[in-house]
Amino acid sequence: MTIQQPDYNPSGVGEINGNIFGLPCDYESANLIVIAVPWEVTVSYGAGTANGPQQILDASIQLDLFDFDHPDGWKQGIFMMEIPQDILEKNEYYRTLAAKIIERLAQGKQLTATPDLTPVLTAINQAGEQVNQWLFTQCQAAMNQGKRVAVIGGDHSVPLGYFQALAAKYPNYGILHIDAHADLRDAYEGFEFSHASIMFNGLKIPQISKLVQVGLRDISHDEVKMIDQSDGRIIAYYDPIIKQKLYAGSTWIDICQEIISHLPEYVYLSFDVDGLDPKLCPSTGTPVPGGLELEQTFCLFRELVKSNRKIIGFDVCEVGDAEWDGNVGARIVYKLANLMDLSLSPLHRV
Repeated sequence: MTIQQPDYNPSGVGEINGNIFGLPCDYESANLIVIAVPWEVTVSYGAGTANGPQQILDASIQLDLFDFDHPDGWKQGIFMMEIPQDILEKNEYYRTLAAKIIERLAQGKQLTATPDLTPVLTAINQAGEQVNQWLFTQCQAAMNQGKRVAVIGGDHSVPLGYFQALAAKYPNYGILHIDAHADLRDAYEGFEFSHASIMFNGLKIPQISKLVQVGLRDISHDEVKMIDQSDGRIIAYYDPIIKQKLYAGSTWIDICQEIISHLPEYVYLSFDVDGLDPKLCPSTGTPVPGGLELEQTFCLFRELVKSNRKIIGFDVCEVGDAEWDGNVGARIVYKLANLMDLSLSPLHRV
């Protein structure tokens, strides 16, 4: 047990102490370090996810800490690092610049037209690389101290530095990806670190041996082609096909077990909340009708733990700037933290 206050009452009123869920622990005493990355420079539809980490932090105090899968999960010690205001300020600056590029492309004009925006694109890509390097450094520092890490976005471009840090530790791991979008575009709109390119960039990391995507329903021809030609490295479970199987009488448990069968022993969970039915996080950046229920995703993750696979990390991204979205996002973070703790415990039960 790493909670600093031995008399802490998990049934008490959530304390506004600056930490997620009001837990009385700090960086040194916590086992799980939560890193916020308030970055959404390349978002191409609705903005606001840069404020997602703050919404999750604010809402987390309202959660009751009893978890049906892991009642003592709070004891692991969860600490959320301070939201980096310098990244948030840079996000606002570069987001304004990116909007000019997005508008230019939407008009069917070249970036080299007057005024030439190619230097602006270069600056945005360099800023994205700096954020990736910052996150890599933060994750590696925590992992070198034996801690686990979770990342909260921002848009879905943000966890790349964490992917890279895990690759320095694990020679082979898979990603279980919940999303409405495949995110397999090569430098979407010219942005090397676009929210629509996170899995394309992730697959450049050779240690990521498998990408299993669940809930896809808004996808390009090129992305489908990439999946089909990946020689099994990418496995897609499209939302309409999942639904058709369920309507025909397949059970969700059976589908979950099939999904999990494709994954290696070590698994990273990448959770874009637009993979859910939009009623759950309506302020997400790119909502799409359809999608998964929250308990469907939790069921999938429970089955993952039951399979004796190890959850080595996770991110929760694209939570919008709204109180309800923060509420749902906080519950996702807490559930994933507890399931990760269970999966890494010598004797776990789900």
